[in-house]
Amino acid sequence: MGRHVSSLRSRGVFATVLLVTLAACAARGQNDPDRRPNVVFLLVDDLGWRDLGFQGSLYYRSPRIDSLAEESVRFERAYSASRVCSPSRASIMTGLMPTRHGITTWIGDRSGEAWRRNGRHDSHLPPEYTRSLPRELPTLAEVFRDAGYSTFFAGKWHLGSEGSWPEDHGFDINVGGWDVGSPIGGFFAPWENPNLPSGPAGESLTLRLAEETASFIESAGDEPFFAFLSFYAVHGPIQTTRGLWAEHRDRAEGLGVDGERFVFDRRANVRIVQDCPIYAGMIETVDDAVGIVLDQLEASGVADRTIICLTSDNGGVSSGDAFSTSNVPLRGGKGMQWEGGIRVPAILRAPGIAPRSVGTPMHGADWMPTLAELAEIEADVDVDGVSLADTMRGTPACDRSLYFHYPHYGNQGGEPSSVVIEGRWKLIEYHEDGRVELYNLETDPGEGVDLHQDEPEVAAAMRADLRDWLDETGARMPRPDETFDAAKREALLTRLRENQRQSLERRHAGFVSPDYDPGNCWWGSIPPEDCDGAGE
Repeated sequence: MGRHVSSLRSRGVFATVLLVTLAACAARGQNDPDRRPNVVFLLVDDLGWRDLGFQGSLYYRSPRIDSLAEESVRFERAYSASRVCSPSRASIMTGLMPTRHGITTWIGDRSGEAWRRNGRHDSHLPPEYTRSLPRELPTLAEVFRDAGYSTFFAGKWHLGSEGSWPEDHGFDINVGGWDVGSPIGGFFAPWENPNLPSGPAGESLTLRLAEETASFIESAGDEPFFAFLSFYAVHGPIQTTRGLWAEHRDRAEGLGVDGERFVFDRRANVRIVQDCPIYAGMIETVDDAVGIVLDQLEASGVADRTIICLTSDNGGVSSGDAFSTSNVPLRGGKGMQWEGGIRVPAILRAPGIAPRSVGTPMHGADWMPTLAELAEIEADVDVDGVSLADTMRGTPACDRSLYFHYPHYGNQGGEPSSVVIEGRWKLIEYHEDGRVELYNLETDPGEGVDLHQDEPEVAAAMRADLRDWLDETGARMPRPDETFDAAKREALLTRLRENQRQSLERRHAGFVSPDYDPGNCWWGSIPPEDCDGAGE
């Protein structure tokens, strides 16, 4: 079981083949401004694989996104490049795997001996990582800017501090993108953001970002543009308006959840039910925000020549952070090595391409080459991803392996590990002790039955393939911590399994209680005059 057309080997092919292919496309209108497609990229932070109606959610409401999906190519097996945000975002921007751009965990995460300060009592120390997007790496924005597009960014960046903000990587305009990964001050004004002045008390950050994007689209006129709207939602803190909470609370009560919302899986409590009315309100607000952008495209008369993408940077938050959603039937969520951590929704609507469902696996590094080919842009760029433009048109894709490497722990219960997916098979190798797990994703998407002992030849071949890829890409590895105390770790896990789980059950049951009070004075929930310290 070889690598077939591996991501690593394809990177050298892209620069050559893309130039040849797109040179042939030039006569079809690359230099005709009236035919050059605009691009709107919608990235929803922490959006889970099952967090939208068209993805199977029976609780969350997303009518505008669902309608867009009906007009789009839907990637049924889309994967983020990593189980957490910064690495995935860097891969979308560069077309490179995290092992190659060097950002292997969220920027700000501790590494080396500093990891001990988290009090997790883990057996290994995570390696150092690149803490800002390298300036020498070409980005999506630079590819489109150099092709004559105006470029716009709004929302979450989290790819470096000042000097490595969106405007330093090819975006002409930056609205709200800076160092942090979550909104300082929350999702309702007043917020703190050096690149987005706070609006009037109670203004929704999510809707404001959409309105800023719509204003840019309106101002672009007939000139080609590349707009990247990167929502801070639905990342924590989970906050919504009192009206949306009440509406979704009533709907949650109608679900009749009678039982536990959490299970303890390996090292973390994981949510297995979608019934959080606060999070449901956030999903609906994102959907409204997407609607604002779609309406502006129509009003500007450019909808029929605009490529629209929508995806997430990692799986939904079912543990750690806000414990806000469930990815069932997938196992786990953000930060974890299982499908719930890396499977994401992904849709792409492009002029001239009919809506369809595509079963070909998609990797987060594929966005750059795919969009460049769809826009008929010549770009001599070294990438690990492959263009799926022909696959979108119905041409069968070549078999290839997908690779993932996360030598960190994170804060959602995931373990340092690497993953290779080949067809229906998925192999996970754990870096604490070298053990492996093998799953058949066709028959067991929830990764409940480890088959590595039943299929030793498959496991051995995939493990060898994975290790070759790790060596070829210079993957950094965690190292053993000589101060590790197994008894302390087990004591911590026992507390999480028993005490934290009970606390989570009480708290999340309270979210659907008629007398629930957020207690933190969301501007959008409580009139400012009734709230002291609002916005804190």
